[in-house]
Amino acid sequence: MIDLIDSQPFPDFETASRGVLSLLHARLGFNLWMVTRTDKNDWIVLQSEDHGYGVTEGTVFRWADSFCSRMVLGRGPRIAPSSQEIPDYAQAPIGKQVSIAAYVGVPLTREDGSLFGTLCAIHPASQPSALTAELPLVELLGRLLSGTLVNDLRLAEQARQIERLQVQAMTDGLTGLTNRRAWDMLLEAEEARCRRYGHGACVLSIDLDGLKTVNDNEGHAKGDELIRCAAQAIRRAVREPDAVARIGGDEFAVLGVECDESGSAALLERIDTALRAAGVRASLGLAVRDRKLGLLRALEMADQAMYELKRRRRQQAEYVSR
Repeated sequence: MIDLIDSQPFPDFETASRGVLSLLHARLGFNLWMVTRTDKNDWIVLQSEDHGYGVTEGTVFRWADSFCSRMVLGRGPRIAPSSQEIPDYAQAPIGKQVSIAAYVGVPLTREDGSLFGTLCAIHPASQPSALTAELPLVELLGRLLSGTLVNDLRLAEQARQIERLQVQAMTDGLTGLTNRRAWDMLLEAEEARCRRYGHGACVLSIDLDGLKTVNDNEGHAKGDELIRCAAQAIRRAVREPDAVARIGGDEFAVLGVECDESGSAALLERIDTALRAAGVRASLGLAVRDRKLGLLRALEMADQAMYELKRRRRQQAEYVSR
């Protein structure tokens, strides 16, 4: 009798990946099976079926060092029972880091056909040449995973949009931006997506300079006007999927979604330029998400960078006034 539990469809890419890795290990052996994500020169392990290499999920290797980087360029076969016989694999730096004598790898692609990552395996001992007959199975599973991934990424974007709608009721009354409670919810949800798909992200911490002076000298109505002006400038500078929140009296935060280091720097520059153009003086701090530490730590680091900038500016002002 068929086990009804085992016949249920996989609910998402992560679960499907684990099922595929388990199946391939049971059928073909190999000490390490992985589903990976490429991000420029990072090669990120999203899921692993490890039996001896000690490679855990979240491990990051250099993409250029890998067999897979050569495989997707057609410089080596998708199945290499004796990988040392393939010149490009024999010369790959990753072979100096871990013992590899056999390799399996196929690409995983996005909806537009661009490379997302790989389904791959390595083993410390050479395998029989008959292993190459398993290529159609591995390629089929790779295509099925790619299809599941495309659907999952669509659903992830829909979920992100739904989250934005859900937190619309949790807004700051003065600016209309997301409030601190909603910000915390959005940050937690985005962190889960970053872990699942290997997305990059960044956090910006923004603190207005001189709001207390404005309140004291010109009144709180002028201070409120300054806060609203800053909120509008920040909102105009971010991209549609990014999140902007007012998390304190004169404090704002921005979550840059699917942002690498260059994209994060560009986001910071756009916000800084927009604030200056609006006549708003502010101190900004940026932190790119570390894959091991997550977005909460990035928020702390962005705060630290912002306060350090504010401290330096205060010291410079004091020096000039002497």
